[in-house]
Amino acid sequence: MDKNMSPEEKKFTLEEIMAEAEAKRAARRTADPEAPAVTTAPAVTTAPADSDAPQTVTPAAPPVSRPTTQTTAHIIPIIPQAAPEPQAVPDPQAEPEPDTAQPVEPVPDSTSEPSADAAEPAEAPRRSLSDPDHPVSDHIPDCAKPDVHEEHHVGEGMSKKEAMRIRMKNMNKQEIAYLRRKQIFEKCWPVFRFLILFGLGFVILTPLMFMLSYGFRENADMNDPTIIWIPRHLTLRIMKQTINAMGLTHTSNNPLINTLVLNIGCSICQVVTCAITGYGFARFKFKGRNLLFGIVVLMILVPTQIISIPLYSTFRNFLFGTVNLIDNMLVMYLPALTANGIRAGLMIFIFRQFFRGLPKELEDAAYLDGCGPFKTFVKVMVPNAASSFLTVFLFSIVWYWNDYYVASSFFTNTKTISLVLKNLDGILNIEIFNNANANISAREKIVWLEAGCLISITPMLILYACLQKHFTEGIERSGIVG
Repeated sequence: MDKNMSPEEKKFTLEEIMAEAEAKRAARRTADPEAPAVTTAPAVTTAPADSDAPQTVTPAAPPVSRPTTQTTAHIIPIIPQAAPEPQAVPDPQAEPEPDTAQPVEPVPDSTSEPSADAAEPAEAPRRSLSDPDHPVSDHIPDCAKPDVHEEHHVGEGMSKKEAMRIRMKNMNKQEIAYLRRKQIFEKCWPVFRFLILFGLGFVILTPLMFMLSYGFRENADMNDPTIIWIPRHLTLRIMKQTINAMGLTHTSNNPLINTLVLNIGCSICQVVTCAITGYGFARFKFKGRNLLFGIVVLMILVPTQIISIPLYSTFRNFLFGTVNLIDNMLVMYLPALTANGIRAGLMIFIFRQFFRGLPKELEDAAYLDGCGPFKTFVKVMVPNAASSFLTVFLFSIVWYWNDYYVASSFFTNTKTISLVLKNLDGILNIEIFNNANANISAREKIVWLEAGCLISITPMLILYACLQKHFTEGIERSGIVG
């Protein structure tokens, strides 16, 4: 640099050198972005003694050294500040000019955190691939696009047939055939289900409605052909005469009391013994268990009529011929106490299936607490098998109440409801018509017969109506149904 240059020339020469050096460094950084940035020291302004104008002196930049290893730190380049231009001294006497410059918005710093008040940019609405305006929609075949209907395809007054027709346009022949079969099944199944339920209800409820209609009408209404279901003369006289004829008001040898004593007592004994037997088959392993359980299954399959004669001989000559148990209630109690009563095989099977479904850990915990097998059965298993006990008890009640064959085989003078109902025709001839050989048509006598049938089934109907919920639950949990 020439020493004879004026300060102004020196100033512009230094600025040109700085700009050229900065341009070279920027070009080098663009070509090699991994090179470290060079920090330029700020310029120092000095004022020489022989001149009033300030002079800017920039120190020389240090040599740039390239690192041998790649750095991971994020380096922010520092741009050198240009020398400040001399500001003009304002004239105090000049009038101030109006400020017409536009306000400059501050530039946000990229390194600073965004403020909480800054509004988030709105997300662009998402478009599905089935949208024809989607940029990728033209490059995707129609078979690969998702089956998404537009808004006008759903609702807006469209009927089900129109929606189904639009849906079937994209189906093949197999899918259309399957859909049509499904539609036919959905239309036919309610009708078929109604017919099944109506048929079952008609078969079950028609006899009950028949008994209700005939049991509360006068016998003269039976000769009126215009009366079918609804009686013209309602009366309780037929019901009272039937109750007296069946002996339900007698104090000795009352059929109702005899039936209750046999029914409740034998049912309780049979439930207890069958529960213990079923628990033994379910939990204990012993020799001959499968053989004995096969005999239990035979008890279900073999009818009572086959073993009735051997049983009669056994009870007639009980204890080697020393005791005659015929016409004694023990002939019903003894089989129940030995788990061999009416339908006992089925009850053992119900208990066995239920106890096998209970977790083994309940018994293991009871054994650890010091309980034996019998105490474990009473304290742990019986409370958990309450539904099965109720189911078996209801079954036993119904079967003992309706039993006629066993009672008629062993009882001669003991009267039960089933025996009285079987002989009700002859009893009516004696009690109502005062003639054992009276020749009365069944059309005139049917009102008393139907009243007797209604009396005999009323306790079972009440019992089932009160315990129907627990009865069905016990059947579901006992293993009878799948």
